[in-house]
Amino acid sequence: MDQHGYRYMMESEEEAVRLDLKTDPEEVEKQALWAGIQPGMRIADLGCGSGKTTFVLNKLVGPSGSTVGIDISQQRIGYAESHYRHAGIEYICQDIRQPLDNLGMFDFVWMRFVLEYYRQDSFDIVKNISRILKPGGILCLIDLDCNCLRHYGHSRRLDKYLKEFMEILENKFDFDPYAGIKLYSYLYDLEFQDIDVDVTAHNVIYGELKEVDNFNFTKKAEMAARNSGCRFQDYENGHEGFFKEFTDFFKDFRRFTYSPLISCRGVKPLS
Repeated sequence: MDQHGYRYMMESEEEAVRLDLKTDPEEVEKQALWAGIQPGMRIADLGCGSGKTTFVLNKLVGPSGSTVGIDISQQRIGYAESHYRHAGIEYICQDIRQPLDNLGMFDFVWMRFVLEYYRQDSFDIVKNISRILKPGGILCLIDLDCNCLRHYGHSRRLDKYLKEFMEILENKFDFDPYAGIKLYSYLYDLEFQDIDVDVTAHNVIYGELKEVDNFNFTKKAEMAARNSGCRFQDYENGHEGFFKEFTDFFKDFRRFTYSPLISCRGVKPLS
């Protein structure tokens, strides 16, 4: 639990590195352009993590724009400042569940892969962050659906425990594996205009395994399984037995894994 009273299930000394490695700048750029980012805008990147996404967004708004990266972790803010410091970027450690008035107003607010960690508070967070968006500004929300649950080629035992500890994480860490499917309704309920939605496949993994995918998914399985408190009774060595079976499955070229990615953008009403 951090200074804000928040328990992040993926917290570790390597978390900023994991977030950095798994972020594809070309995908971020493509998503931001789809959402309507323009040169000269003032951008808020909420849940900025390693700062890599903030850096990409700042490049897109150019020297006439500016970007503020906000994260709840001082460790990740420190990583961002040391790896992705650039003219026009400011990094701030702050809790997005709390009032954000001190940040000023923005033309474009971006939040990607964040609401999945706030199952119960997700709508309230979207409502809160919309307050720092100028009328006529753009809010872009991006998250996964069926997060970490779309695998084929694994055993029934492995499938059983992936679903079981995911349910535990929902209750224990407020994790939401189905965050993406809710995004459109949030913007609709807040009366955003010109709402658009894009659904695509994310982390499509088959055949030979890339090192970045191996690190990302095995780290997720390790941390989530350990923090879930699940006993893994069907495994002789408990958590270690589960983790070995998962890593063996994930390295198998026959394995197929993907997650649906849902992007939603809308324009804040002028009045």
